Amino acid sequence: MTYAITQTCCNDATCVAVCPVNCIHPTPEERAFGSTEMLHIDPRACIDCGACADACPVDAIFPVDSLSPAQREYADINAAYYEGGEPAAGTTEGPNFHVWGEPVFGRSLPSDFGPLRVAVVGTGPAGMYAAQDLLLHTAAEVTLIDRLPVAGGLVRYGVAPDHPATKKVGDTFSRFHSHPRVRMHLGIEVGRDVTAEELAAHHDAVIYAVGASTDRRLGIPGEEGPGCLSATSFVAWYNAHPEAVAQGVDLSAERVVVVGNGNVALDVARILVADPEALAGTDIAAHALEALRASRVREVVVLGRRGPDDAAYTRSELLALKHLPGVELVVDDHDARTGAAIDAAGAGDRAGLLRGLARARTAAGSPRPGRGADRRIVLRFHSEPVEVLGDEGARSVRVTDGGGGGGAVDLAAGMLLRAIGYRGLPVPGLPFDEASGTVPHEGGRIAGLPGGYVVGWIKRGPSGGIGANRTCAAETVGTLLADAVAGSLPAPTGDAKAFRRLARRRNRRVVDARGLAAIDRAERDRGRRDGRSRVKLATVEELVATARAGRLLRLTR
Repeated sequence: MTYAITQTCCNDATCVAVCPVNCIHPTPEERAFGSTEMLHIDPRACIDCGACADACPVDAIFPVDSLSPAQREYADINAAYYEGGEPAAGTTEGPNFHVWGEPVFGRSLPSDFGPLRVAVVGTGPAGMYAAQDLLLHTAAEVTLIDRLPVAGGLVRYGVAPDHPATKKVGDTFSRFHSHPRVRMHLGIEVGRDVTAEELAAHHDAVIYAVGASTDRRLGIPGEEGPGCLSATSFVAWYNAHPEAVAQGVDLSAERVVVVGNGNVALDVARILVADPEALAGTDIAAHALEALRASRVREVVVLGRRGPDDAAYTRSELLALKHLPGVELVVDDHDARTGAAIDAAGAGDRAGLLRGLARARTAAGSPRPGRGADRRIVLRFHSEPVEVLGDEGARSVRVTDGGGGGGAVDLAAGMLLRAIGYRGLPVPGLPFDEASGTVPHEGGRIAGLPGGYVVGWIKRGPSGGIGANRTCAAETVGTLLADAVAGSLPAPTGDAKAFRRLARRRNRRVVDARGLAAIDRAERDRGRRDGRSRVKLATVEELVATARAGRLLRLTR
């Protein structure tokens, strides 16, 4: 028996480090690591030890013979990755199964080096990987800062609620929230409560992990009207983000058009047509669950400007759509190039995954799901929006239709969601590249700002999943420590206590680690009462009040 890596793989590569036979690839040292959608286990070399499954932070690894029907394709996907190659070479000498390389300690400080004080702005995966690296490799003292009064970032507010295994990576990060060398200040925003200069004055270095919090625009008429919103906003809405409008999404129309064909586009399409009762046990926002129960959406049309071979979604996210109960997955055949690409695709090609799906031309009027399904997702390639029509809200979306000849068709739709990419925003006091939406840097070192560093999407642009931030953080932390050894970090003028006083003077509602623990307990308690994993507190006021009440309760015991 062998193991296989499945849909929820986050490319964290923790499994690679514990594998005794080196049968998981690509490794972080291999060129393909940054470009593959997931990691793969070589079934010819796997010895069924289970070490990778125990180490996986997102429960993505299972024995092949225990895979569910929806996961069985992953046994073939793992094996296909190694077709034509040699299995991992072993060794019969010594206690190890294969020859290990020389240990490397690239991110460390000399033993006589004093502890650094480093602020990390942002508590999503990028920031927490950086904090973890510092805490595990050095004696650094870390200040965690987030503009929201709760930690988690993308894990809490970006991962779809029906992907609970992916959210488990948050448990890995949360163990550092109460670390003795960590101080937490949640609800503090750089540029609003403290300046970048003040932050730098109280720390040896500052790492900005602020992500890419806005979205790209389509630039078409009607885009700014009612019924048109970004996937960023929609994801925030169903994930109970405090800045999302609780009742701002109208699901009264039968069709929704989603522009873009990356993983986020498939996420929102899946949530829109999923059985609400299947979501009822997750941490989806209560207001979103109520709206989805009353929803009239029967069809989601996903527009891709290019063909199926160029789709941006991962294979695993597409495969998940094939197994949605009561949902038909259809390929729109309005353009002959789509069917031709699918028919000509090889087994390992992206377009080949669409072979066997129903093909039908999308009706301009009301949707007509078939095959016994009452809802469907339509993948419409070689098509893009031209205009959103409707005076007091979206009534239809005009899209290009067929062969690149300039024709168009109006699809009746009550909402348009754009999912064409995220974009970073400027941070007051930092340089910013408007073209890329990132902070200019060299190996993570902010250009022209000694002691300032970036990690994650604000560093490299909105690409790569959760695990990609681990290697990104390793590079940034390595640069920071090299600068420390070289003596190029500016000396701080204030200490940790002075910064704590400054933060609380500027914002009386700061949440610390004890307050965060109180929020977590309260959400889990609410979830247990409702038969759910957790019920999220959805407003800043609720979060702050719960944090304060939890602290007071602990102090009175």
